[in-house]
Amino acid sequence: MSADLQGGRERRGDFDAPAAVTSHEELVRLLAEEFARADASLRELESRAGKLGGTRLPRATCADMLAGRRFPKKAVMLAFLRACRVPEERLPEWERAWERVRVGRLPVTTEDAARGGTAAAVPGEAGAAAGAVGSGGGDVSRGAPSKAVVAMVLATALAAVVAAGVTAVVVMGPHRVDPPPRRTVVGRIVTDDGRAFGPGGWSRFTVRVSPANTGVRLIRRLDVGVPLQQATITVNGLPAGAWPPLLGDDVYKWRDQVVDLPPEVTAGRRSLTVVNTFASHNDGFNEFRYDVQHQVGGRWSTADTLDVGPAHTADEAAHDYRIRGEGWRGSQTFAYPPSKEDWTVR
Repeated sequence: MSADLQGGRERRGDFDAPAAVTSHEELVRLLAEEFARADASLRELESRAGKLGGTRLPRATCADMLAGRRFPKKAVMLAFLRACRVPEERLPEWERAWERVRVGRLPVTTEDAARGGTAAAVPGEAGAAAGAVGSGGGDVSRGAPSKAVVAMVLATALAAVVAAGVTAVVVMGPHRVDPPPRRTVVGRIVTDDGRAFGPGGWSRFTVRVSPANTGVRLIRRLDVGVPLQQATITVNGLPAGAWPPLLGDDVYKWRDQVVDLPPEVTAGRRSLTVVNTFASHNDGFNEFRYDVQHQVGGRWSTADTLDVGPAHTADEAAHDYRIRGEGWRGSQTFAYPPSKEDWTVR
């Protein structure tokens, strides 16, 4: 539904290229960006991969890969990229990125560390080695620390720095080692269906609330890949505010937008008929789900929920949902931002 970024293949800098990938987290982030640029559901990607032949691309496997829960097989990753319509000439650099990450995930033995390996040392040995260097006990303390001890201590220090999420430089002797950049976490991936209406259009629905309410808020799930959407709101025929425009996000497209309704239009009401009327944006005002919260006795709780979309016509009928000027209907698979506190906006 959202427009591709300059033909779908914009890069924001050298670090966003697969050639710069050195960790699983970085690989997952770039795969998630390709998925966002493809602007297709997991079902559609599975279908595309089937038509291309070769490796299958089950939706569950794809979702695990994008969530970082599973390191993908190379063939699965390539099938995903082809389904996202990444140009064939770019696939070799993705293969090299996958190989670098795969090698980095292999365990390193003490003998490897003695040759200069930088992966984590064998559990239990790093602490003993560090103690020998610091306390002066044991054979290794009688002279300069061995290469194996230095490598293990350095690996332990780096692991602590990365685990803490701190950007720093560790210096030991003449050697300088820069730890990897902060890890990027893939947000919560959700598949949902919805609708959108354009100029001259509107949507209407009726929800239940307690007549004892002292406040009501609407929460709309939307695709912010379409930026700056605006619509006015009326409740039971009375002006009740507006959905203000939000900036776009081409990577994490799901947001839950909150609008507080004026208490004077909701007090004493058992039901509210809400009408959203298009105000701005050529690509339409989209809606996937509405959660209605009310405040009763000083406490907020969920009063009603409407799931919009062609797969939820029974729920739409139960809420007398109507739409005029519909310009789009369908299903989307997007991600919320990694931090849950960023899911909700006003």
